[in-house]
This record gives sequence, C-alpha cells and structure tokens, in this order.
Amino acid sequence: MVVFLDTSAIYALANADDPNHPVALRRFGAALQDGVDLLVHSYILVETFSLLRARGGWEAVSRFLAAPVAFRLRWVNEGLHRAALRRFRERQARFSLVDEVSFLVMEEEGVVQALAFDRDFVDQGFVLYSGS
Repeated sequence: MVVFLDTSAIYALANADDPNHPVALRRFGAALQDGVDLLVHSYILVETFSLLRARGGWEAVSRFLAAPVAFRLRWVNEGLHRAALRRFRERQARFSLVDEVSFLVMEEEGVVQALAFDRDFVDQGFVLYSGS
C-alpha cells in the first residue's frame, strides 16, 4: 500500500512540541511496521525545510537531513508544476500550490490515503491514514 506523506505529518514527527507529535509518531511507526510505501514529492521537502528552519532553526533542518530516508521521492517536473499552477489559478488559491501538486501526485499514483494533519486532503476526497 502507498500512503502520501504530507509536510504537516513530517513537521509533527520532527517537532516534539507539536500537539500532533504523539499521533504522528504512532501513525508513522504503524506505517513502517506495516511496510507502507510512503510517497512525497520534492515540493514537500522544500516546504518542510522552510518550515523547520523558520520554527526550529538550522538545527531542526540538520536533524531532519540526518534522519534515515523512509519515503519514496517523486520529483516535480515542469508538466506537473504547470498542471498544479493551472489548478491553483482556477481555484483562486483555495489550496496552496504545494497542496495542488500533492493532490495531482496522489491522483496520478492512485493513492487514496495521506499521512497528514491537513484537512484539505479530506476536502479533496482522500482519506487520512490512521495506522493499523
């Protein structure tokens, strides 16, 4: 099974002070135990690095970079970027550009669940991963 991994879950996992940290630990642990294939795209990493640096400084980014990689990375190419930008404009920025890329990647890959704390995934018809 493939589950999309969102910035909201990565940040909660990386920050012990985040209110969602205990749930993120449990769900991420369940995903690893169940052999779930976690999928991210390159814009998620950019967004995560920016968020970690803004809220925790370079040390938080450095810890994240030093952690073992437990996900599959989908690089955002020009076609995917343009498609997401088109949706972003059509929906008048109802969702962030990064979210629009996420929704497209999930649709293209046939992924229905997201390890996320962002309710926009539910609004788009996806299911939030809750673990086993």
